Amino acid sequence: MAAHTARACGIDFGTSNSTVGWLRPEQPALLTLEDGKITLPSVVFFNYEEDHSVFGRMALQEYIDGYEGRLMRSLKSLLGSSLIDSQTEVQGRALPFRQLLTLFIKELKLRAESAAGRAFDEVVLGRPVYFVDDNPQADKLAEDTLAEIARQVGFKDISFQLEPIAAAFDYEAGIEREELVLIVDIGGGTSDFTLIRLSPERRSVAERRDDILATGGVHIGGTDFDRQLSLHGVMPLFGFKSRLRNNAEMPSSQYFNLATWHTINFAYTRKAWMDLQDVHRDASEPAVLDRLFRLIQQRAGHWLAMEVEAAKIALSNQDQHTLRLDQIEPGLQCALGREEFNQSIDGMLRQIGKTVDQLLTDAQVRAEQIDTVFFTGGSSGVPALRDSVSALLPQARHVEGNLFGSIGNGLAIEAFKRYGAA
Repeated sequence: MAAHTARACGIDFGTSNSTVGWLRPEQPALLTLEDGKITLPSVVFFNYEEDHSVFGRMALQEYIDGYEGRLMRSLKSLLGSSLIDSQTEVQGRALPFRQLLTLFIKELKLRAESAAGRAFDEVVLGRPVYFVDDNPQADKLAEDTLAEIARQVGFKDISFQLEPIAAAFDYEAGIEREELVLIVDIGGGTSDFTLIRLSPERRSVAERRDDILATGGVHIGGTDFDRQLSLHGVMPLFGFKSRLRNNAEMPSSQYFNLATWHTINFAYTRKAWMDLQDVHRDASEPAVLDRLFRLIQQRAGHWLAMEVEAAKIALSNQDQHTLRLDQIEPGLQCALGREEFNQSIDGMLRQIGKTVDQLLTDAQVRAEQIDTVFFTGGSSGVPALRDSVSALLPQARHVEGNLFGSIGNGLAIEAFKRYGAA
């Protein structure tokens, strides 16, 4: 618990959800951002009928309620991608993707300041270990872009901390002895890892570089799991992997766009629609493609993606889940199984395992030397992922943090250390 009120806040701008942390005496670190909740889903909806833009849960609700408009989600995925310098169309007007990110970060700042009852000029922003894999220049550009956006919305002093290190500081606040801890942070867009030495005595130390044995990351997260579940389990109902009359495979670009949060709107372009009409004439199963036509005509891509995400979450607790698709076709449903889902993400889990192995090699640490594995991030609840990491470190104790709040808590601690009391 903080003895003083901090000057600065910490922001965890997440692919799926965002939080803001601010240390004060006798108060929880995370500020409430929407309807008394500490998370604000990283979503913007441009409501054409009401001519306004809304954020978070309200954005999702207005979209689900059927208002005509444009839903944008997984905004963080734009950082480090080639799309960041592109634009999209909203109600006939060009909207640069940078401006879209600025709108959301500005809203996040305004809500945090409203909850805190004061303005924030200094901020520690969380960032993944790698915005972009194997490309330091692009990774630096992504961080610079986020810093520039933070300045545009009114922050004057901006610094960064790796998200898994922030999660480590949150875990350290409650331990009673020294531990060698592997932080496993599986978010919506990235999987990040830090091997760090933590102890009660180290909490007040400002410079912790010597305690960090290694960091690593890979650009795989919950939205990638969603995409795999959608492609392997759901999109075959809409013609994915079906054949044309010449026995060629149905072009896959539409399905990948619809299965990927930040490219769903590309499926609605005039060119995409014309291309789809061309292949429909040659389809060996035109009735299946008719479902795809209805999905696109209804602009139901985000609705379907939300249903797939809900199915992924359900499969964390049960072996089977039935996805009901009556909105597209009366009586249409899709039976999804955990085993099939696990198979669809197996390649990604192997990549994550290799990243953990490399982390141990870099740190020159044996698996049996690790005391604790600390899981955080909304996507760390996938059982197959936990099992694959646990198999690498069978002797370590496994602890689940606040899946959506550990990073924000840790960033609040870091903001107090860096910028001091108000």
